[in-house]
Amino acid sequence: MSNKFSFKETHVCAQTGARTGEFTTPHGVIKTPVFMPVGTQATVKTLAPYEVDELGAQIILSNTYHLYMRPGEETVKRGGGLHRYMDWHKPILTDSGGFQVFSLAKLNKITNDGVEFSSHIDGSRHFFSPEKSIDIQNALGSDIIMAFDECSAAGCDKTYASRALDRTLHWLDRCYKHHTDDRQMLFPIVQGNMYDDLRIKSIRESLQYAVCGLGIGGLSVGEPKSVMYKMLDVLRPEYPRDMPRYLMGVGSPDCLAEGVLRGIDMFDCVLPTRTARNGLAYTSAGKINIRNAKYKEDFTPLDDGCGCYACTHFTRSYLRHLVIAGEVLGARLISYHNLYYLTHLMDRIRDAINADKFGDFMAEFRARNEYKDNVKPSDFPDGV
Repeated sequence: MSNKFSFKETHVCAQTGARTGEFTTPHGVIKTPVFMPVGTQATVKTLAPYEVDELGAQIILSNTYHLYMRPGEETVKRGGGLHRYMDWHKPILTDSGGFQVFSLAKLNKITNDGVEFSSHIDGSRHFFSPEKSIDIQNALGSDIIMAFDECSAAGCDKTYASRALDRTLHWLDRCYKHHTDDRQMLFPIVQGNMYDDLRIKSIRESLQYAVCGLGIGGLSVGEPKSVMYKMLDVLRPEYPRDMPRYLMGVGSPDCLAEGVLRGIDMFDCVLPTRTARNGLAYTSAGKINIRNAKYKEDFTPLDDGCGCYACTHFTRSYLRHLVIAGEVLGARLISYHNLYYLTHLMDRIRDAINADKFGDFMAEFRARNEYKDNVKPSDFPDGV
């Protein structure tokens, strides 16, 4: 293993087996479990890097596909790499571009060599191979890079899911052999759709390539949350203890807590900033749609218990005014609040684990609107 990366488990909760840890990277130590804000195009939308830093973020994620499309990875490299280019000096994770190639771009052809597709921007034709994805991420200079994978659609039949998994494993081998920069840590990605045996096959065959980190992909893509939790339960006995486990694309409060309960250390999602731009805020009392008319004369903070800049300086009435008027400041303040809320939710979770009280935390959390507003009754798992 590169001596620039290491992971140590710092505490295991006596009630639940959930854990805290420290993940050391070239740009700092990350205390886990952790939520990572998404800066798709080398920016967390509407927020300056110093704001993302001051709200407590330890690491952010950027997107290989989007940065390849514009401004181009070589431009970023000439600009000093992502850290200098966007003035973010803590760790950065880049995804492989695989999910966007399959979900956003107009797909032309998938082969074992890679994926040929048309740009969602101008229709120009491009080709991503596993090696191309690694080359782009090497040029971007992120701390953590992801293997190029095929994320099969939720609900696809097992034959296709199995074929996509085999292709993902083939591509992983090529990514591993092509990646030689010890300043970056390559995470394999576990796939297998919603099939227990495929998930187990995927993680067992991927672990030989996992040096200090493992991604869990293909979840939170439209399946019921109960199904996602079942897949995480299937995978949990297979996880090694000496590396972080990253559940990709998950960021609602309930899923963060349930993921930690099932052994996950790292999460990311665009949800907190995307919903903020539509006026939706997370609070300790549940979700709030600030556009609602009842907030026009509400001169209380967005969340009474929150210490963020938006809550300590402004009222619901003012935030509603900004959003209704289309002022960018409204989206900025609610984005700041939502990321602050999730970052500090993870602080609460780490504190509960370290105090051996995460089971008590979960029992209380599940009874609160901040949890229940994000799930349907049928998604409530049994037990702790």
